[in-house]
Amino acid sequence: MKKEKLKILNNFVQNNMFMSGETNLKTILQTLSPILNDGEFVYCTVPDFDLVPVQQIIFMFRENEEVTIVLRKEDALQLNLTFSYIAAWITLEVNSSLSAVGLTAAFSQALSKEGISCNVVAAFHHDHIFVDVTDREKAMIALQNLHLQ
Repeated sequence: MKKEKLKILNNFVQNNMFMSGETNLKTILQTLSPILNDGEFVYCTVPDFDLVPVQQIIFMFRENEEVTIVLRKEDALQLNLTFSYIAAWITLEVNSSLSAVGLTAAFSQALSKEGISCNVVAAFHHDHIFVDVTDREKAMIALQNLHLQ
């Protein structure tokens, strides 16, 4: 009985509960589904991210020098934070695995061909791309056309 339960649990884990996302690059590119999030987003640095309400932080990364945060431009203005880069935020809706090989290279190359720089954040379920706000439409077209390659 114990052996049977372990077999069932192992099967469940492998097939359902702990799916880590797609790893096949061709499948990922065919189902990329880029979504342009509403708004404008900015990169700021703060000595301590506790200075910013957590619900306003899109993402943060602690570096040796300071904490980098990305938040909505209007929130940064309200908090009197300085910034120089205004970005559009694109989410790749495909559930790609963190161990998938080639995705970042594929979309960064497609954007590079269009003269678009990108800043990438890989989260557990999706990849997120920040591009200059003036390049948002061109970036969306380049990403939507990746499945054709």
